[in-house]
Amino acid sequence: MTHFLRDILRQPDQLQRTIDYLTGVGLPKLEEAAAVVRNARHVYLTGMGSSWHAALSVAPLFYLGAHPLYMQDAGELLQFSNFPANAVIIVISRSGRSVEIVKLIAKARESGATVIGITSSEDGPLAQQAQISINVPVAPDHAISVNTYSALAAAAGALGGVIVGAFDVNISNSLLRAIAETKHTMASWQQQIADTAWLEPGRVTYLLARGPGLGSCHEARLLWEEGAKSPATAMGTGSFRHGPQEMVTKDARFGIWIHGERMRAQDLAVARDLRRLGASVMLIGQNIPTDIGDVVFQLPTVPAEWQFLIDIIPAQLAAERLARLAGVDSDSFRFSSFVVEDEYGLFHEKAAAPKDDQ
Repeated sequence: MTHFLRDILRQPDQLQRTIDYLTGVGLPKLEEAAAVVRNARHVYLTGMGSSWHAALSVAPLFYLGAHPLYMQDAGELLQFSNFPANAVIIVISRSGRSVEIVKLIAKARESGATVIGITSSEDGPLAQQAQISINVPVAPDHAISVNTYSALAAAAGALGGVIVGAFDVNISNSLLRAIAETKHTMASWQQQIADTAWLEPGRVTYLLARGPGLGSCHEARLLWEEGAKSPATAMGTGSFRHGPQEMVTKDARFGIWIHGERMRAQDLAVARDLRRLGASVMLIGQNIPTDIGDVVFQLPTVPAEWQFLIDIIPAQLAAERLARLAGVDSDSFRFSSFVVEDEYGLFHEKAAAPKDDQ
């Protein structure tokens, strides 16, 4: 068994532990951070890599609660934004050590902004230097972010829920029930993955979603690239219909996340039409007709805006299986490192300083 698969299989237990923390000893920190955000005129939500995808997942909790955010990944925010007075920056980072995060903290401090850190590393710069630090007690993953991704997404979602008055005992109990049911459902998902012809190395893969599913589809794209060493594309389902559908060819692979409430009929129609064009379609969602996709992963009942908490798991399992089918090592990185600590190139060496005329 790969380390990647071991990390995926322990995810329900780690998610339950995270929810228990957020509704217990971690709740005062959530409430402190929520009070700061409510009083701020300018609020940013950011991260890098999988942490940025977690931000994409939870943003609808803020927006649907009529609490808008500025959304940019940390690299873009660092280089192409200046912060107004009294801004609040919510930073998600599992290590808190990535170069963009460290530099962003310094920039925020110089501008007088307040940093709220959401991290799984209590000794990292983010946890140590943020004015408010929410340190999620999750066991680290071997390499690819699995439990740290979902646990930090849960914490950021809980913060958003507290801010807009939508994280209470009823929500937390429903999440715990969904997580418990997911634990029992994962074996059947693994069997579906073992039996499906949807997974085939070398195929063109497009991953589509809306709302909170956007974070999941972008995270799945990263899993294809990091784990299976295979290119993939992720985008909004609506955006796909405005031109990119011209790329559809026979045997192309599509993964579509179906929201629990919104645009379901429209997105299921997209799945039907893709299959009519000869593409092969994977669907992930709640109460999906089984005849619409080539492989359909049915999710347990979960609040629609919190579906991201579990709807990444079938894609994680699929990415791990694809890596094995392709004969590649999902437990190691060929070029990257666990923490990206400089901004030069693709290898672990700093480029020479450019000459004056370059």
